[in-house]
Amino acid sequence: MENIALVVGATGITGSNLAEKLLAKGWITYGLSRNPNTDIPGLKTISADLLNPDELAAKLVDVAPTHVFFTSWMRNDTEAENIRVNSAMVRNLLNSLSAKKSVQHVALVTGLKHYLGSFEAYAKAGTLPETPVREEHPRLDLANFYYAQEDEVYAAAERDGFSWSIHRPHSVIGKAVGNIMNIGTTLAIYAVICKETGRPFHFPGSAEQWNELSDVTDATILAEHMIWAATTEAAHNEAFNVANGDVFRWKWLWKQIAEWFTIEPTGFDGAIHSLEEEMAGDAPAWKEIAAKYSLKESDINRLASAWHTDLDLGRPMEVMTDMSKSRKLGFTVYQDTRDSFFNLFEQLRLEHLIP
Repeated sequence: MENIALVVGATGITGSNLAEKLLAKGWITYGLSRNPNTDIPGLKTISADLLNPDELAAKLVDVAPTHVFFTSWMRNDTEAENIRVNSAMVRNLLNSLSAKKSVQHVALVTGLKHYLGSFEAYAKAGTLPETPVREEHPRLDLANFYYAQEDEVYAAAERDGFSWSIHRPHSVIGKAVGNIMNIGTTLAIYAVICKETGRPFHFPGSAEQWNELSDVTDATILAEHMIWAATTEAAHNEAFNVANGDVFRWKWLWKQIAEWFTIEPTGFDGAIHSLEEEMAGDAPAWKEIAAKYSLKESDINRLASAWHTDLDLGRPMEVMTDMSKSRKLGFTVYQDTRDSFFNLFEQLRLEHLIP
């Protein structure tokens, strides 16, 4: 039977890389988003609003996917609103497909806020888990839209009889323009601005992040993991952490990134220096840089998400994931984290997004 994938959120870091992997493996692949990605050859694009059930039903009338990969979410002002909106997105999508009876598996991407708490209670004392975080760690007694999304998948699976997998990556490293959680490109933009203006390339985060162990998730690793779980029976109806497979300290990686951009690094100096504040006035500088080097994107807000990078680098604890569950079931793909960043930087340069 032919594999037909529906990638929800196909313009994001996770969704776009996943779509490319699926197409390379011979899957018929649809990409659903509000503003479709037309840069991926072979991707069948669908423009639809996940909060509009009637529009979804109309746009999906001729689409009968065997596998759904849900990688989309929408940020709102409060966690209560995050829960309302993001659970509705999952529910509406799965309801629109229910009558077709074509769906065999649904994969949902969430993240480490499953363990660390929502934006409103992120990494606060009293809620922090032991590290490395493991999948059996119970849900926190806090409101969290990730839990609400999971519950929508569980309810639809019970109703429609498909299998599911939950994927919890750490910070995802990969290329996407217009993505609101993009630490790799954010650091690249910051490095370029520091180089062009002569400002110090100052580590913005906490002592714990500077000194202690961390890991990240390459977008290609996450894509491989989602396809593996969707097509491996032993991995069905399970939640998994997903990371590159190595660990690092930012005090080491910061120097590596600085060396790639041929700038001098400045390490942790005893205080957190918010990158959002540091880059608050950099929009004009980036426009000048973009004009100077004929770059494709002159709007810094389409490339950098300093607020989210502050969340990752300002955490008051080391954060890394345990991958034993996936390894025991046969997922052995590995990525060197230094290569994740360097490959991204090369791609950004090749596509004229950085000089």
